[in-house]
Amino acid sequence: MATEQEELVGFLSHPSPQIAKAAVDIVRGLTGSDDGLQSLANYANILLPSLARLLSGNKEVSEPAAEALVNLSQNSDLAAKMIEMGMIKTAMDVLYKPESSFNRLLVMLLVNLTQLDAGITSLLQSADEKMQGLYIMKLVRSFCRSPSETGEDPFEHVGSILVNISKQQAGRKLLLDPKRGLLKQILRQFDSTSSLRRKGVSGTIRNCCFEAESQLQNLLLISEFLWPALLLPVAGNKVYNEQDTSKMPLELGCALSIEREPVDDPEIRIQALEAIYMISLQEAGRRAFWSVNGPRIVQVGYEDEDNPRVMEAYEQLGSLLVNSSGTEELPTETSK
Repeated sequence: MATEQEELVGFLSHPSPQIAKAAVDIVRGLTGSDDGLQSLANYANILLPSLARLLSGNKEVSEPAAEALVNLSQNSDLAAKMIEMGMIKTAMDVLYKPESSFNRLLVMLLVNLTQLDAGITSLLQSADEKMQGLYIMKLVRSFCRSPSETGEDPFEHVGSILVNISKQQAGRKLLLDPKRGLLKQILRQFDSTSSLRRKGVSGTIRNCCFEAESQLQNLLLISEFLWPALLLPVAGNKVYNEQDTSKMPLELGCALSIEREPVDDPEIRIQALEAIYMISLQEAGRRAFWSVNGPRIVQVGYEDEDNPRVMEAYEQLGSLLVNSSGTEELPTETSK
């Protein structure tokens, strides 16, 4: 005899729209609690394909189905099953239908699925040489469009997807490919008003800098955007004098010669400093950093810093620069 949950899951495929709607609403409610999620997990082989099919239905069933899948995908075992059954392709197909009205939920689903290596591989389309990177190019293009004036920003979580894929070498290679120009596009979002976007950008840059030894030239090709994105968050609150700014690129110097909003999130400051550190491990990277008056900026930023973890990141960078150049004015553990 079928259990209540088994009957409920079966109703998701009922030909009556009213019954399917009632069933998906109940399922969505159950996925909001650990107990409910666990009770449904036993029927994943039927539940997940049924919810995936509903994504292509009308908004009354597709939106609650998407919410349920987002909740279910927080469970790594269920996320793995979704990836195996092709959920990333399904989500991307629905996401780019003109009539799609729940893009934010679909993007959040992709964030959860790319927490797993298999999800990253699927989104990168690594198995298909002709299609490799197409999904990422679409997502980056959507991420880089300005949000609507109504305040709706369905693609801001793409930043978290980019952080996830850049944890894999294949993802970093794709983002750093100068022919595609993806990182250059992403960097332009570093001064967004959305903290989620800014954090996504900083985390993605930091991960890409793990390739600094082999990809330094490609990183420096976009230095016009790279240095402001890395240095402005760690420049402190001071208005810089003309002597300092005259040694900087125009965009960086102009931004530092006026009052500006500080970057409150310590994670962004740490990620920026770690990225600069990885670039500066390479001799050509250090030269490029000195050429924009970077050491002066981190010196001033360090003087303003009071977060112990961020100070530690400044000091790590300062020690590297002192040891490689012999200067005594950079932040080191004993200089504050």
